[in-house]
Formats: sequence, structure tokens, C-alpha cells
Amino acid sequence: MEASELRKGSVILHKGDLWAAVEVMHRTPGNLRGFVQAKLRNVKTGAHITERFSSKENVESAWLDTRPAQYLYDDASLGPVFMDNESYEQFSLPREVLADAMSYLLPNAEVEITFHETTPIGIRLPAKVELVVTETEPAAKGDTVNNVQKPATLETGLVIKVPAHISAGDKVRVSTVTGEFQERVND
Repeated sequence: MEASELRKGSVILHKGDLWAAVEVMHRTPGNLRGFVQAKLRNVKTGAHITERFSSKENVESAWLDTRPAQYLYDDASLGPVFMDNESYEQFSLPREVLADAMSYLLPNAEVEITFHETTPIGIRLPAKVELVVTETEPAAKGDTVNNVQKPATLETGLVIKVPAHISAGDKVRVSTVTGEFQERVND
């Protein structure tokens, strides 16, 4: 594909490695030819680089496959362990690749794993997850009238802002895209 087709989230083969586009900016400075400046993250190591491509320059798009999987547990030496729902094969992913995704995962959670050939390289979380509040301050009298937010620690260790009426033990729905409280879940 041409560099001008590069978008955030695209995965390309560059300098012999797989790189995911984190930021992509198309620039056309004055009377010069346009170019694409991309901040890339190495899929295997997590290292970041900034590259400049001519708009018409070809970049090699990586062919990716997505399969459903289940998060099993976190091994101290291997990292988070997943199971392919189709082949029942177990594999682990480096913590650098998962980034903040582990803040939303509980054992037995369903996710989608992205593979390049046979190597797992990334994870796609559901848009929303349900987690239990383990710790939060009690609501102050009169704070329920206004839209007051307070910090709450969830069962995965993630800290988010929640409305004042939420208390420890409540189950809440959290957006994995923004990391924000969505709603309280009634069981």
C-alpha cells in the first residue's frame, strides 16, 4: 500500500520487523511534496520510532488473522496466558504488547487475539467490561445532588472515577476504549 493509506492501528513490515502505527500525520509543507510522518510501535518489543515516508512511497502491509481466545491466568515468568478457542492451544503474550489491556481482564475473559502467521502479536478487548468495585470512599452527605465523581479501585487494580452513589461491592460497566465509568450493573 502507499504510505498515504497508512492509518492509526495499521500494521506494517518495516526494517525487518512488524510495526503498528500509533500516530499518523499527513503533511504538505508549503511548496514541498507531501509526506507521511508516522509514530510506530514495534509489535514484539514495544519500542517506538518516528518515520517519514513520501506520500507515494510503498509500505508493506502485514497480513493479520484474528481469532477468538480466552484469558486464562498471569504467569510470573511467561506473562499473561491465553487459550485459542478453536485449537485449544495455550500461548502467552509479552506485557509490553498488552500495555493497559491487563487492567480490564479477569480470568476466563473472552478476547480476540491478532496473529501474524503463527505468532500472536496483539489483543482486541470487548468495548465494555463489567468489574466489581473493591475500594472507594463513602459518599459525603449532600454530594449526591451534584454530579460529584470520586476515585474507585476495581478488582483488577484499575482506578477510575465513579459517581458518588457507587460503593464497594457494586459491579460497574467500564469502557475499554476510554477507561471511563459507563453505568452500574444490577445483578
